[in-house]
Amino acid sequence: MRAQSSSFDVARMVCELGKMIGTRARKAYQPHHEQVVLRLNQKGKPATDLVIVRGKRIYLSQRDRPMPTNPSPFAMILRKHLSNSRLIEVKQLGFDRVISLTFEHGGGQLKLIIELFRDGNVVLLDGNDEIIQPLTHAKYSSRSLKRGENYTPPPATVDPRTLNQSDLNNILDSSDHSLIRTLASRVNLGRIYGNAISTSAEIGLDEPANSLDKKQREKLSNSMKKLLTELAEGDCSYLWFNDKKSLDNWKNANNNPVARDLASVEIEEFSPISLPFMNEGLRVKIESLSGAYDAIFGAYDAIAYIRREEEKLVAAGEDDEEQRAKLNRRAEQQKAAIERFESQAVLTQELAKSIQDNWTHVDNILNQVKSFIKTDSWQALEEKTSDIIWIDRVEPAKRSILARLPDEDNEPGSGVTLDIEKSVHQNAQQYFEQARTLKDKAKGARSALERTEAAAAKEEARQKKEAAAGKVRATKRSKRFWFEKHRWGILSDGRMIVGGRDAKGNDTVVRKYLKSTDLYIHADLHGAPSCSLRLRDGLITDNNPIGFIPEGVTSLRISQELSGEIEDAQDLPINIIEEAAQLAICWSRAWGSGSAAATAFHARPSQVSKQTESGESLGRGSFVVRGQRTWYRDVTMEIAIGFAIINGIPIPVSGTSEGVSKLCKRWARITPGREKKETLANRIAKSTGLSQDDVLAALPSGNCTLENHGLI
Repeated sequence: MRAQSSSFDVARMVCELGKMIGTRARKAYQPHHEQVVLRLNQKGKPATDLVIVRGKRIYLSQRDRPMPTNPSPFAMILRKHLSNSRLIEVKQLGFDRVISLTFEHGGGQLKLIIELFRDGNVVLLDGNDEIIQPLTHAKYSSRSLKRGENYTPPPATVDPRTLNQSDLNNILDSSDHSLIRTLASRVNLGRIYGNAISTSAEIGLDEPANSLDKKQREKLSNSMKKLLTELAEGDCSYLWFNDKKSLDNWKNANNNPVARDLASVEIEEFSPISLPFMNEGLRVKIESLSGAYDAIFGAYDAIAYIRREEEKLVAAGEDDEEQRAKLNRRAEQQKAAIERFESQAVLTQELAKSIQDNWTHVDNILNQVKSFIKTDSWQALEEKTSDIIWIDRVEPAKRSILARLPDEDNEPGSGVTLDIEKSVHQNAQQYFEQARTLKDKAKGARSALERTEAAAAKEEARQKKEAAAGKVRATKRSKRFWFEKHRWGILSDGRMIVGGRDAKGNDTVVRKYLKSTDLYIHADLHGAPSCSLRLRDGLITDNNPIGFIPEGVTSLRISQELSGEIEDAQDLPINIIEEAAQLAICWSRAWGSGSAAATAFHARPSQVSKQTESGESLGRGSFVVRGQRTWYRDVTMEIAIGFAIINGIPIPVSGTSEGVSKLCKRWARITPGREKKETLANRIAKSTGLSQDDVLAALPSGNCTLENHGLI
């Protein structure tokens, strides 16, 4: 599920936010470092929260959400400047992921800029576009977001709404990439809407953009206009579910918020327009894009403050078990709070009734105290009442007394605080109001408990589902293993071969990762990657994994001690070197050539050089191989991909069928075919939970056919 808004989504959201013009900003909150909430009041309607999740999304919601009692510095600045101001304008800057909200107050106008690209930002500007305060100070090559500086928008991008046929043709002609990549980046549509336009125009996504004929370009332009019109004129959105059962669960939930939140786990995609490449039978129409965001992310975003508190524990080294225990403790605390508030409410209400029932008694005490104060002082009253059984305590600062009400035997019973400035009725009403406040607190605590239990149930359901399917949750990694920068694969003895992805990569592999004890492998094709068969580096089974391992997934760890008694890769069994040659061929352009086999060779590292004969030159990534080579002819083009956890990180494992099948319980054989690698990568990612980008990196360059062995 994509979490980040596209320019397409932002355009629709601006239309929806435009309906909020005239509302007033009341309070601002920052429940989490990633989230800012601006509470808007519309006359005659309940308060609506404008939820801003930095770098990802913005939408309207009316969910109950816990908020910090002490506002953050940024929230305080927003409150100071925007409180009671009126929203007068909402606009998108060009067709970028930037929204400008203009507010008006007695002192003039202010702007709130929401940037939804990269890490995102929220910036408050004065009437002269000078930055009052950004959520995060940032400096880019062309602009700076710092207090006191004038706000500069990001460089303008292409606005597809203004493109005519001639403009589109120029973009297509100047592109060296596929149609989908061109539409996504050059036309600024994003991959999902570029896919929708291509599908509607009946043009393949991988078609070279500059190869389209006149008729195809016209169909593409008409398709884009149609979708942009739907974007501008539509007022609803759509959700797509994984399967029929998931859809039925959503429909059966009706208006039950908890059941809806649980069912939302199965949402596969959402969009403000109809997507022709999605299954219409699994589609649900929803009232707005805000409604779609709230359905998918609302429960998660609503507990942002809770997550912030939980993340403090994570930072302190708390593991998942401890976090779950904390959730359980929170639920128990909320249950205890409900019980405490309700019992206090009952007691307070009974005291109010007792004051009314003992009207004469209370009135006499109040009159006596008032009379004494008129003639004397509060200090004297304290001394005077010390021996009076119906008065326990005098509080001059509060101008009140703690009095006793008579019990069934007309003896001093329940104590009540009486304000001597108020009548008997007013004192009783004060207790009734306190009882109502306690009931409201009990109601709020019950709502918080429901949210906690719903979040726990949703998380448990997700974990059970992923565990049953043998899936992992793909995580964004800031650091990758060294070999992931290159092409890499595993052979049947666990050894690793690495190859360059481009000219720069070829240079790196040879200069840095081709040791004297390794072997140089190269397909007999121009432009093929330079590869190093590593003597010592590879993967072995991890017999003591840490953490949860899904069913059917192997835990592996990186080893640099695979050489054993072999001191030179030249002495490896011939089948191992043949497997390495096979991978080198699969990584070359031979894969998409239509041939079933190709040729490769190996050489010693000492034979590989950048040194040319006099008068000759070599391009970047190219090398001279001198001396005798060992050839491998008619090598079958076949590669495998498996599902494993390496050093605790779930990633796809590529290699030969012999190597991958030995290490991975779930794997697939890949051969040249007709299925697009992007489609195949998407299928694998959905079945395993692996990152689609990681899967794409493990596949050869070209169309494929998959022979499944438990991978999907």
